[in-house]
Amino acid sequence: MKLSVIIVNYNVEFFLEQCLLSVEKALSDIDSEIWVVDNNSVDYSVRMLKSKFPKVNLILNKENVGFAIANNQAIKKSAGDYILLLNPDTIVEEDTFHKVLTYIDENPETGGLGVKMLDGKGNFLAESKRGLPTPQVAFYKIFGLAKLFPKSKIFGRYHLGFFNKDEIHEVDVLAGAFMLIPKKVLNEIGVLDERFFMYGEDIDLSYRIKKAGYKNIYFPKTSIIHFKGESTKKSSVNYVYIFYRAMILFAQKHFSYKHARLFQFLINIAIYARASIAIISRFIQKIYLPIIEIVLLYAGIYFIQNYWEKTYLTVDAYPWYYVVYVLPTYILIWMLSALLSGAYDRPFSVWKSIKGIGLGTLIILVIYALLPESLRFSRAIILFSTIWAMFSLGLLRWVLGILKINDFTQNKIREKRIAIIGDIKETRRVAELIRNTPYSPGFIGLVNSIEVDQFQEGVIGDIKQLGDLITIYGISELVFCSDSLDASEIIRHMTRLNSAKLAFKIAPHKSSAIIGSQSISQAGNLYMIDIDGILKPNNKRAKRLFDFISALILLIFSPICILFVKRKKLFFSNLFSVLLGFNSWIGYDKNAYFSNEKLPSIKKGILFPKDAFPDKEISTDISARLNLMYSQDYKLKNDLQILLKAFKDLGRNS
Repeated sequence: MKLSVIIVNYNVEFFLEQCLLSVEKALSDIDSEIWVVDNNSVDYSVRMLKSKFPKVNLILNKENVGFAIANNQAIKKSAGDYILLLNPDTIVEEDTFHKVLTYIDENPETGGLGVKMLDGKGNFLAESKRGLPTPQVAFYKIFGLAKLFPKSKIFGRYHLGFFNKDEIHEVDVLAGAFMLIPKKVLNEIGVLDERFFMYGEDIDLSYRIKKAGYKNIYFPKTSIIHFKGESTKKSSVNYVYIFYRAMILFAQKHFSYKHARLFQFLINIAIYARASIAIISRFIQKIYLPIIEIVLLYAGIYFIQNYWEKTYLTVDAYPWYYVVYVLPTYILIWMLSALLSGAYDRPFSVWKSIKGIGLGTLIILVIYALLPESLRFSRAIILFSTIWAMFSLGLLRWVLGILKINDFTQNKIREKRIAIIGDIKETRRVAELIRNTPYSPGFIGLVNSIEVDQFQEGVIGDIKQLGDLITIYGISELVFCSDSLDASEIIRHMTRLNSAKLAFKIAPHKSSAIIGSQSISQAGNLYMIDIDGILKPNNKRAKRLFDFISALILLIFSPICILFVKRKKLFFSNLFSVLLGFNSWIGYDKNAYFSNEKLPSIKKGILFPKDAFPDKEISTDISARLNLMYSQDYKLKNDLQILLKAFKDLGRNS
């Protein structure tokens, strides 16, 4: 057998699907095999693989064992003369494998080969070719000199920016996203070092290839798309720590004691600096809007109260604690109501903010009516403060949206103008998919992938007119149908048009999703029908709120409730467990999972979806389907219905 393609997957179902479609096309006349190692994904990757790619060799791990171990599992079972390590968030051209295999056959001194990689917007990825991260190179990279002088032969050695990206070069390090290695070389130098959980294993393997006397070749005569960073969160503290710890492990393994100590010192500086920046950045992203809004609210309400007091009332009509305690309490209620209304879900919404303020005002008025006369202050202040809150917070969000701040993109999503390129039947299917999502754009035009003369409804032109169509119709996003266009065509159009600041996406054939370079990090950029409803922020919040309020009510009325509940001691234990957020009233029936089903992760439940039918005998298969339906179509009323119907079982052992 000529080639074994090995892909390690972790929670990137739709990227994996498109990757495999492109790989199968490129392997059409090559004696080959495909291995996919799934590291216990919790999405529907395994279900998709079994239904759409039954010929793929599948290894299922019961935990995330990491990149190195997972690849080694498949390498040991593979039969190909050559091994290709390939990331699941990549797309290869139809002739990629032919070109790389021809080159490596003709150049037997090649121990590893990588290709030119482009990101999801058609831009060249610098990590396609890299130098060895020696202490000197690491210093230039960590302290920004490599970024300032990318083409310098002194400072730019990390990404070898002084090499022409369109010419074949011998390099030190190849990217693990696409790494072709002869099996005989792996037999000689050994497989991936399993001490590297994620990151660094490609550097280690590349270095061992060179030490064994072979060459690592950067081969740009073919290109792949690599949706860089989609399966990891590169801004997270965890990523920073894992990546730099991998660098330390590499240094300890291959450098002299003196150099390894210096390298470790530099890396530790980088870990603390990058981790601190990541923590501060993420914290600021989460709190900056509430802080600005609290300041706006307090300043405005204080001015209203002061003006009202001096103009219409006697001086000092309000006691000191009104400003110190009462006004902040109003603001706290408004902010919590806004939070529960989804006002702080990204992208931030003007309407949700106004809705939250309205809800908060109702709560304030109810509390106001229940207070003794001595604690009832002016309702006029509440009314004018509500008007100020709605106006100021709405205006703030509108202005930030005008300034095109990333978190305020809800209007832009609706105003997107999309062109879908492909066979007309397929473009209409994709257009319908987009229209059925919450992110339906303002305009969808169909572009025929072949040149035609006759008029067709909804078709704005053909692919030869693409440049003019983008200008005339103000297109902001292109969606390529992969069933109608070769990957090489898609890559060619992306590289030609990337200066136009277009967004690019790819629609796999018969898939319910459209993938793009930011699909995972920003849900609004991923068009898909089968979204896990229970994981939507508003549903997660509603479910937790239901658990808390219902547990609180049950606790208050527990002397009565205890009369109707079995296992009374466990009832109180469950009550406090749900109240504190350790458990939920409703969860999955843990004894009724399909063997190939991975449900979205939620808290363990006391009751199950099947408890909505207390008088019926529910089989394991039906209970498993009810689990799936519960996760995909979550409704708060279902939780209430299950709780009421299975009330006597609230003392069940969780």
